[in-house]
Amino acid sequence: MTLLYPRRTAIAILSVVLVLAAAEAQAQRRAISEKDLFQFVWVADPQISPDGSQVAFVRATIDEKKDDYATQVWVAKRDGKEPPRALTAGTRDVSPRWSPDGRHLAFVRTLEVDGRPQRPQIYVMTMGAGEPRAITDMPRGAASPEWAPDNRTIAFTSGTTDEDMERHQRERRRQRGGAVNDEKADQKKEDGGPPRESDVRVITRAVYRANGVSGFGFVDPDRPAQIWTVTRPDSGAEPADPKRVTSGDFAAGSHGWSRDGSRILFVSDRRPEPYYLPRDSDLYSVSPDGGEPTAIASIDGSIGAWALSPDGARVAFVGSLAGSPERSYSQPDLYVSDVAGGTPRNVTEGYDFHIDGGLAGDQRAPRGSHPAGPVWAADGRSILIRVGEQGDTNLKRVDVRSGKVDAVTTGSHEVMSYTADAKGGRVAFVRSTPTVVGDLHVLDVASRSATKLTTFNDALFDGLTMNEAEEICYPSFDGTRIQGWILKPPSFNASTKYPMILEIHGGPHAAYGNTFTHEFQWMAAKGYVVLYTNPRGSSNYGQEFGNVIQFAYPGDDYQDLMAGVDALLKQGYVDETRMGVTGGSGGGLLTNWVVTQTNRFAAAVSQRDISDWVNFWYTADFTLFRETWFRRPPFQDPEDFARRSPITHVEKIQTPLAFITSDEDWRTPASAGSEPLFRALKYLKRPTAMVRFPNEHHDLSRSGKPWHRVERLQHIVWWFDKWLLGQDVEAYRDVVTTRPDTGATMARPHTTHSGR
Repeated sequence: MTLLYPRRTAIAILSVVLVLAAAEAQAQRRAISEKDLFQFVWVADPQISPDGSQVAFVRATIDEKKDDYATQVWVAKRDGKEPPRALTAGTRDVSPRWSPDGRHLAFVRTLEVDGRPQRPQIYVMTMGAGEPRAITDMPRGAASPEWAPDNRTIAFTSGTTDEDMERHQRERRRQRGGAVNDEKADQKKEDGGPPRESDVRVITRAVYRANGVSGFGFVDPDRPAQIWTVTRPDSGAEPADPKRVTSGDFAAGSHGWSRDGSRILFVSDRRPEPYYLPRDSDLYSVSPDGGEPTAIASIDGSIGAWALSPDGARVAFVGSLAGSPERSYSQPDLYVSDVAGGTPRNVTEGYDFHIDGGLAGDQRAPRGSHPAGPVWAADGRSILIRVGEQGDTNLKRVDVRSGKVDAVTTGSHEVMSYTADAKGGRVAFVRSTPTVVGDLHVLDVASRSATKLTTFNDALFDGLTMNEAEEICYPSFDGTRIQGWILKPPSFNASTKYPMILEIHGGPHAAYGNTFTHEFQWMAAKGYVVLYTNPRGSSNYGQEFGNVIQFAYPGDDYQDLMAGVDALLKQGYVDETRMGVTGGSGGGLLTNWVVTQTNRFAAAVSQRDISDWVNFWYTADFTLFRETWFRRPPFQDPEDFARRSPITHVEKIQTPLAFITSDEDWRTPASAGSEPLFRALKYLKRPTAMVRFPNEHHDLSRSGKPWHRVERLQHIVWWFDKWLLGQDVEAYRDVVTTRPDTGATMARPHTTHSGR
């Protein structure tokens, strides 16, 4: 073959063509927007089949017109050679679970009637043979299916009581036209109809609300989640009535079967009013026929996810010691105990990182996520577990005898959820990075090689320009090393001075790291440098680092945050006159605290915040009765509560401060956060605004209505656009526009905002 040009010339021409093509592709890309949320696809709760050949998982999307999420169960082949396919066609299908023989798949489906979700129920489908079929009809719903070894019986949880069940069965028989022997119903007919049922609540417990619970957050103490069983019917047969296994006033948590199917294991705190005592939950076993549960594992603290060894003789679990006095942060460890009894052994006692730790972000699947837990190797000598360690979460292998920890996955990312096949040789997991929402992978544990199985977001993200986060490590005021990350605008130029936003995580014992956060990427796309750090009190850095803020929150964590800002300013590309600060929950508290301590920020946005610790003590959905954050209650030590409450220092606030709050947030109620501080700032004629989201709770940023999530992002950035960039923002046009030290007066109220 004769070349028209010498070889080197041809190569040079080809190189120029490739460079031009790459430049053209880059030019066609755009910045990420807040409304790209509508196109995101989430992968959650991967469940690898017993033989390791395929993975069932939850696929979550957004229906923009309905302003809601849709979840279906999908399946992907292990080798990745075929595209994943949908197994179910519902809009609220979650929690897929394989039968031990891999022939059947149970899942939870919530039907909709006239657009209103009904009670969730357990469905079962036979792989490759027909449509899924409901096997429960629980009046209070059913959740968390777990197969027995017989491939027929399923244990699940429900808040249904015996009275609920009897009433429901009578109604079903009546609807079918059958005879009903119901003296009470006959009496009601004679009396002219059913008597009025009172809607008055009589509350006798300190905890009576829970974030995310419908009905104004009120919990029903008479309906704790109990374990039930139901048998998968033969083809064509009617489902059998379910049987209740546990009873009483105590909820049953994480549950599963013994290897021989003779017992059901579950986690529970079986104390009448546990909020007076250090946190404590134990692992129990009970006969499937019911009866009194037997405690098989107990520590001086709480037990979480667990797994039986291959021979069923031992159980591994994630546990956290309460401490004496009880610690605010108790780093979880991995324990192993004999099922027959004995003292659990802390296998990771010498390993000072967060067992089963995750990262803070806004891109978990909004519906259908499920926590993972320990996974035993087939030989019973080691256990696979997720570990949070200095900004990353990876899978580690722990030697049961020696406690030695070896890496199974490595990298700057978050392993979000995972499961293993029956032999523990293959692991399915979801992986996220600062530029990847989350993809499903299958890992061969022996070779450490992984295969990517999903590409749902690739088409969207291939057309976006985003930067990876840059790690920063800096000394705080006392020499403590603090880790953080810097996210720069897509077309970053080091010679330009950029506005900056400091993000503060909540918890307070959460942790930022190498996972995707839409909020951060969109801020960067809008031209802001974003700084997010893990001040003392964060998890994933050891027990001492996490618990050092006990009885001192807020405190030195504020100094860590300011040291991070100082370190960033030394880089030379941030305009120190255009800096903002924001955070949610504990980050909202710290945002409030920051602006009472310094005027260096041009604007602040406090989200789902705390401003008044006294009010929080009385109104939050969990108690502070124990000595975790405060040594004594506010009526015994009002000075300590006042000293650490931003509302006490409100007159020091000179920074324009906006609030993002949800009307049904019982974790950080508005009455303990935004409302008092907003009212005080209005009295002082300081620039402020309160943005309230109806029918939302504490998890607005992660699972709120899609349009509300978009509007939340808009309002945060609009506030910064107004005060850092000097833009005319319609939503905040009537907020005072001059800094308060000029003596500006309060403008008239204005409630409209720009459209979607």
